[in-house]
Amino acid sequence: MKIRIATLAMAIMAFSAAVHAQTADPKLEWATKVVALQQGPELERLVGQLADSATQDILQNWGPKLQSNVPPAKMAQAKEGLNTELKKYFDDVSKTINSKVSQVSSSALIPAYMERFSLDELKQLVAFFESPAIKKYQSAAPELGSLFVKQLIQETNADVIARTRQFDDAATKIVGGAPANKAPAAAPNADKSKPPAKK
Repeated sequence: MKIRIATLAMAIMAFSAAVHAQTADPKLEWATKVVALQQGPELERLVGQLADSATQDILQNWGPKLQSNVPPAKMAQAKEGLNTELKKYFDDVSKTINSKVSQVSSSALIPAYMERFSLDELKQLVAFFESPAIKKYQSAAPELGSLFVKQLIQETNADVIARTRQFDDAATKIVGGAPANKAPAAAPNADKSKPPAKK
């Protein structure tokens, strides 16, 4: 009798698994493929941009402190130490973000694709991302983007510098000039569009 009950239980479990497999949304497989195919150089660049943004926030806070708290004789050593710590911070933040990519893809991105696209559309997207031309584009996109940004900076640099001087003149009228013996210096790689507030 016990053997029959165990056999019946196993049969019920096998039947339930088969029914579940048949009723599972077939779009899940294709949405998963679409998300996986997108996770190439573009994703790596996005992770780098997010980590860089966090690093810039740190630099915005500590750059002015570096300039105001460290005497000129120790400035080079302090900058070197700060840059070493910033590199460690950037690497750690990049690892943290990368460690969550799979989880966020499963919990947010895959369901979003399943909701917004039909099964046929998901299959078309997979074919699109698997095409040789798109793969070549994805591998070339970071280099092309860098090329564009470099040229854009070159073309606008003089105008941006001129506008920065105008801002500095206006800011000096509002908050006053720097002490004569110590001119303000921008933090290395700092975003000069967000100057530290002075009290």
